[in-house]
This record gives sequence, C-alpha cells and structure tokens, in this order.
Amino acid sequence: MTRNTDTGDDSGDAVTDGGVAEERGGSGFSPIDALNERFGSDFVESSQFWLPPFLLVGLFVYGAIIWNLLISLTDFSGFGTPDYGDLDLEMYSRALADSGFVDAAINTFVLLVGFTLVTLAIGLGLAILIDRNIRFENTFRTIYLLPMSLSFVVTAQFWAWMFNFNNGVINIVITSLGFGRVNWIGNPDIVLWAVMFALMWQFAGYAMVVFLAGLRAIPNEHYEAAKVDGASTARMYWRVIIPQLKGSTISASVVLMVFALKAFDFLYSLVGGYRPPNGSDILATKMVREAYANLNWAYASAIAITLFVMTLGIVGPYLYYQYNRGNL
Repeated sequence: MTRNTDTGDDSGDAVTDGGVAEERGGSGFSPIDALNERFGSDFVESSQFWLPPFLLVGLFVYGAIIWNLLISLTDFSGFGTPDYGDLDLEMYSRALADSGFVDAAINTFVLLVGFTLVTLAIGLGLAILIDRNIRFENTFRTIYLLPMSLSFVVTAQFWAWMFNFNNGVINIVITSLGFGRVNWIGNPDIVLWAVMFALMWQFAGYAMVVFLAGLRAIPNEHYEAAKVDGASTARMYWRVIIPQLKGSTISASVVLMVFALKAFDFLYSLVGGYRPPNGSDILATKMVREAYANLNWAYASAIAITLFVMTLGIVGPYLYYQYNRGNL
C-alpha cells in the first residue's frame, strides 16, 4: 500500500509501507515505467511473446502490402530499382481499359458468386439430410468431408483426369450413353462451369459441417413447436429452422468466397500453367502471367491490389458483424 507524504515541496515522491521513497517526477521515471503505467505492469514483461510475431507480421504481411501498393503506382518491370519519385494511377487506368482484365474480373465474380451460392445450397441440403438421424451418419459425414482434406493441386489433378477429352471418366460414361465427347477444359463456353463444379465437389463438405453445427445448436423445442402448429417438414425448415442459420451462413460464405479468390493453384494445376483456356482466366492467373511472363510487375501489382480490395470487401463486413456481436 502506498501513502503520499506532505513535505511541503512538489517532488511527487511516494513512500511505501517499507519506508522507501519512489520517485515519480525525476529522471528515474523511465519510458518503460510510462508504458507499464499506461498499459499495465505486465506490458514490457510480456513483450517477448507478442513483439516478435507483431514485427514479423508487420514486416512480411503489411509491409509487403504497402510495398506492393507503391510498386503498382510505378512502371516497374521487374528489373532495376522502381522509381518512387513519379507515382501515378496509370496501371489502374490501364486495367480498366484492358479487355483481358475486364474478362478476368467478370470470371472471378461469376466464380465467386456462383461457387459460393451453389456450394452453400448443397452443404445445407446435406446437413439437413444428416440431421435427420440417418443410419451411418459418421460414415457419410467422413465421405463428404474427405475432398476438403485434399489440396487444390491434388483436386485439380483428379479432375483433370476426370475431364480428359479422350480417356476421362465423364466422357467415357457420356459416350457409353450414346452422346458425343465434351471438351470440358478446352471449350471456353463451359470451362468455367467445369472449374466451378470441381470446386463445389471439394468444399460442399465444409459447408455441410458448418450448417450441421448450426442445426445441432437449435433447441428441440423449436422443432416440436413447429410440428404442433401443423407445419410440414419442408415448411418447418424453410420458415423456422433456416432463418436461425444466419451466423452459419455468413461464416461459411466468407470462407468459401476467400477460397474462390485463391483458386490460382487449382487452375494452374488443372490446365498445366498460368495460361488457362479462354473463358476461365481469373484475376489471380492474369496477375501471375503479367508478372512472370510479360515482366510487367507494376501492372501485376495493380491486379494484386484489386484482389486485396476484393478480399477486404468480403472479410471486412464479416469482421464488423462479429465485432458488433461481441465475438472479437
């Protein structure tokens, strides 16, 4: 316990119970003492745990983002030193005038929205089926989740074999039914839908697990009350149960949309390079192609910043939603 002593001066000394004076106004009050007083006595002592990751993330994540933004404002080609003295928005103007960029942006948006909505619908349907206490529930849940454990590269190689024009399983089945072969990857009119289907196959199990957790968290009284009111099973889920899955829907949507934006390695492995067929080029593949094939790092950086802004547009509202709910 500390007590103040009135000595007639303004030195600001404090005397502890042991009779030792603690100086608060002189040179003995260091910046570390100020930090401890401002943030708590354990602030400096705990810095050995939070300071290293803070510096690493700040340097290699946020520092890299800022550097990438600066590069996008130059005309850097990948050689020499960027000229930071003449920054402008030329690369962003070029992107808006580039039909290839516009097509890639449209494909990215279609993949983002179509993949997310259909995957959510499939996941919700699977979750409702399993929630009905079917037999071999754990077996079905494992089967549905298994594709999620595979990497993008493995999934792409699997579907490259399935979509193969000559020896693919899908075309073999189609020809056995009397129909002609389909060039799933080479046809620009359907290649994006083939990519979307493969991604749905991989991530539908994830959406199922998220929705199943939400369904299991709903009290049984809600189901029983709907049955007492005479609601059919379909009406019960549509009017009573599904509206309570708002949190699960938002969480699954954010994760699925981020995965859709990160589909570069899937497309790269599926088509064997960063030059996908016409109709399947997305912003990620165009970004890599501009940087490493066309040696236009400034333009590639502008595309990367565009992707970053799109990601912020997805994750930002979700974080704000969670913050308002008190989960952050």
